[in-house]
Amino acid sequence: MPAALHLPLIALGVLALLTLGYLLYGTFIARQYRLDDSRTTPAVLRNDGEDFIPTRPFYLLGQHFSAIAAAGPVAGPIMACTLFGWGPCLIWIVLGVVLIGAVHDFSALVASVRHGAHSIAEIAKDTLGRRAWLSLVCFIWLALLYVITAFTQITAATFIGVSEELAGLNVTFNKGGAVAAASTLYLALALLMGIVQRFLRPPMWLATIIFVPATLGCIWAGTRLDELLVFGPRSWYVAILIYCLVASMLPIWLLQQPRGYLGGFLLYFAIAIGALGILFGGFTIKQPMFGPQAATILDPLAFLRAPAEGTAAPPFTNLLFPFLFVTIACGACSGFHGLICGGTTSKQIAKESHCKPIAFGAMLLEGFVAVIALATVMIVGGEALLTPAGQPKSPGAIYGDGLALFLTKFLGPDAFLFCATFGAMAFSTFVFDTLDVSTRLGRYLLQELFRAPGRSAGFLAAAATAGVPLLMLLFADPSAYRTFWTLFGTSNQLLAALTLLSVTLYLRRNGKRYWYTLWPTAFVGAITVWALLIQFFVGARDSYNGAWRTAAGGLNPTVPNAAVSLALLALAGVFVVEALRSVRVSDRVPKT
Repeated sequence: MPAALHLPLIALGVLALLTLGYLLYGTFIARQYRLDDSRTTPAVLRNDGEDFIPTRPFYLLGQHFSAIAAAGPVAGPIMACTLFGWGPCLIWIVLGVVLIGAVHDFSALVASVRHGAHSIAEIAKDTLGRRAWLSLVCFIWLALLYVITAFTQITAATFIGVSEELAGLNVTFNKGGAVAAASTLYLALALLMGIVQRFLRPPMWLATIIFVPATLGCIWAGTRLDELLVFGPRSWYVAILIYCLVASMLPIWLLQQPRGYLGGFLLYFAIAIGALGILFGGFTIKQPMFGPQAATILDPLAFLRAPAEGTAAPPFTNLLFPFLFVTIACGACSGFHGLICGGTTSKQIAKESHCKPIAFGAMLLEGFVAVIALATVMIVGGEALLTPAGQPKSPGAIYGDGLALFLTKFLGPDAFLFCATFGAMAFSTFVFDTLDVSTRLGRYLLQELFRAPGRSAGFLAAAATAGVPLLMLLFADPSAYRTFWTLFGTSNQLLAALTLLSVTLYLRRNGKRYWYTLWPTAFVGAITVWALLIQFFVGARDSYNGAWRTAAGGLNPTVPNAAVSLALLALAGVFVVEALRSVRVSDRVPKT
């Protein structure tokens, strides 16, 4: 069999498995929840034209998908592949997304729809008590801080390009500067679309045929302005997080909605380009099925023996178990999705039967996004994963280069500048949606926690949510994104485990089968607690030994990660204790 056929066969096999997962396991899970369209959903009951709006599944699917499909399913698989090889990554993505990730999203959405479109924290407050709610709110806020930290650092890396001669073109091109310029123009275009939609109210088809091509025009313009916005990483940290602060305070109609709409088209373009490139590009697999760390499975002391300096990734993340799972993160399972389900999507579900295609279906699509990201690193050799200075490329750069390779197969080498900018901008576009949404959610949580409504309190809450990541990034080593990413992935998946635990207890209390949520709860919970304990131990060891700084002079990220790991473990422990206490109380209540 020709080697070029291996990648298409793998992609087709994954598509077949995801389709079967939706048709078979998705249908089974839907039957367990007994979806009933005769029930009035919160969107219909409280239809106010602003937050609660019954929405057709086709449009809601696109909105929900663009909200959940951020940097997680792209950066995670790429980082994991360089360590463990594409074989273990592919197995976990396919199994995890069908059996755990989609079940989590579906369960979170159904639970929210049946509880007045409330968030998982509010549901916990009603069913498990105030202490469970308090611990979960604090847990979510800490997790959001690491979402913002990890995504800001990776986004900044896509804005920092080293000028290099491109093969076959007599030009010097700063790809990072082009991506920064294109992304800035894209955000300005989204603002313009929001204003036009608000005050001129053109039909959506007219706005689409004007602003979607204009988005591609922003990419072309970025290639002509590649030297305009050239700054260092810390300058970009400040700029990105100031943007998050401002965007989280703006009305949703002004930026978030139009940006999400335009970003959805970029996401679909990226998926189409990736699928066509995999199936018809004729690329061969150059990465090994099992990477250098794949054999390290059950060796809890391996990270102690590994050298602490000069490695591509912090040594403790080289353990296949548990770090394969938390590194891939959103590509297989994401607690952040539960926040989206209960934050915005549940307020737009017109009928309960729509929960299956929206939640279960969108998560399976995200799994395929992860497979496309995996393919972008599978088709390149070792040297192609390095910058001209010999340093490992960021995941965003690898993904952008991969999409550029796919796209130039169809547009030709003369379009490489546009293709390279499109690929990296597609990545940064996904991240922007998550960054300001996370900042907005953090603002909501702090205002709810301290019972402080109003614009001034909201600004302070948003400033705290964006300010803590800024302080960590300003003092940390710019190459430490893998360490921040690991704790982000761990906290994100532990949040998914806590959400699944809440659903499991709800099902048990109501006398329904719950094994399909119980075993994912146990598996993801065990993996994430294991990962948190290792990260706490490593950070505590480094702190004890006085290793507060890395060889490059920045703050050693394992030190703050240790404190946050301990806090997350404590908060999760409180939540679990309160959940089990509520079970014992309910068991003592006589059944009528």
